[in-house]
Amino acid sequence: MSESSTPSSRTGSVTRVTSESEVRVSLDLDGTGASSISTGVGFYDHMLTALSKHSLIDLEVATTGDLHIDGHHSIEDTAIAIGQALGQALGDKRGITRYGDAMVPLDEALAQCVVDVAGRPWVSCSGEPEGQVYALIGGSGVPYAGSMTRHVVESLAMNAGLCVHLRLLAGRDPHHIVEAQFKALARALRTAVSRDPRVQGVPSTKGSL
Repeated sequence: MSESSTPSSRTGSVTRVTSESEVRVSLDLDGTGASSISTGVGFYDHMLTALSKHSLIDLEVATTGDLHIDGHHSIEDTAIAIGQALGQALGDKRGITRYGDAMVPLDEALAQCVVDVAGRPWVSCSGEPEGQVYALIGGSGVPYAGSMTRHVVESLAMNAGLCVHLRLLAGRDPHHIVEAQFKALARALRTAVSRDPRVQGVPSTKGSL
């Protein structure tokens, strides 16, 4: 393949600094799922590692934040930066598959995620049991609140221009629920952002996304 016909790099890099956090993110859509994650919230690190691994998006995250308050700002601000880097890496979206759909189990939990790289952000998260929002997940250190998953998906989608429908179909254990949700999002993203050699230009009858 000649240099002129080599697909362009699809990478994104974002630094986001506020009075509440400092976040540095870099990613590569055409990676192998390699990651280096540090947010100060152990369970969130575990989920972002799973997001990278199962989407095949290489992801580096370094976040410092006001964890003496709680994990909310660090978690949400990290998701904002990942979304911005994802949007940057997608560029004009030429040649992408655009849509992705995945259903992922984790023991008793089952989650489905559908992604459209639409350029028009929209998020629907449904099916979580009522007590999920009150769950505090993680060992020693700052816990991950079950209520944060919706915030993460909304922050990522709004900043990347994604339409995301995330449904929990079954689940009892809070850890299993969140992990199934993140892995379903990862697998749907993996398909949606992948290149399809049959797609000519932007996959939209409007000519832009």
